[in-house]
Amino acid sequence: MSLVSILPHLKRAQQHHYALPLFDTADMYSIDGMFAVLEEKKAPAMIAVYAGALDRPNARALAAYIRTRAEAATVPVSLMLDHGGSFEHCIKAISYGFTDVMYDGSNLPFEENIANTRAVVRAAHAIGLAVEAELGHVGSGSEYQEFGAQRKGFTNPDDVERFVAETGVDILAVAIGTAHGLYAGEPHLDLDLLREIRSRVDIPLALHGGSGCSDQQFRDAIAVGIAKVNVATDLFVTTARRLTEAARANDNMHYFAFGKVAVDSFIERCGHYLDVFGATGNG
Repeated sequence: MSLVSILPHLKRAQQHHYALPLFDTADMYSIDGMFAVLEEKKAPAMIAVYAGALDRPNARALAAYIRTRAEAATVPVSLMLDHGGSFEHCIKAISYGFTDVMYDGSNLPFEENIANTRAVVRAAHAIGLAVEAELGHVGSGSEYQEFGAQRKGFTNPDDVERFVAETGVDILAVAIGTAHGLYAGEPHLDLDLLREIRSRVDIPLALHGGSGCSDQQFRDAIAVGIAKVNVATDLFVTTARRLTEAARANDNMHYFAFGKVAVDSFIERCGHYLDVFGATGNG
């Protein structure tokens, strides 16, 4: 199976009412933990690099490491760009060997989002990559009470069919009450809106801002139609806390011991999400 475009596996997840995770990574320890648990759980997934990291000096090397690990994996793994902010970002990711890309024009006017997404789709489809785009806008958790909690940025179901038809996009990220990062308050998901969106189009739907949602909220959203869930903040926050706890508990902690704590943390947290989403055993 190894390194793949994730689209066929997302379509299978959609058909059988489970979801696949997208786990954002930033370093070797997180990558190693992710691959260990994907093999253990026999689950497909997307391992993603956030678009801002593409401008760092190690971006190409980071992508190459993920590709090398994925090529040796026994389960399907996509190397995906998360929140590409421009056509150029997406093309850079493609040149680095990414197998899928997300273009995020959700802050742009509707017509501009369509035009830019269409351009990314044409380039990606020419070499067999899938493209995700965002309609509506999933905001920041720190602003949740003034944004998502007030239903600002929610996806308009009346726009969905035209957006998908005119862009040819493969995966649609929707805004139904989640937010990126840690929430100021409790997230509230509009499942009725999700049902309406699901009735308008048949492509896989993605839920961003997974950190902070309850296991039951995930299950409910997946039951209604979500096939892809993004998780990042919880993985990094939990691992940072466990590293701090390990350092406080042992004055003689050495570098390699810290590395094991980090890897084990990603194994545990990613494994939890694989089980909750129903991805375990579907590789």
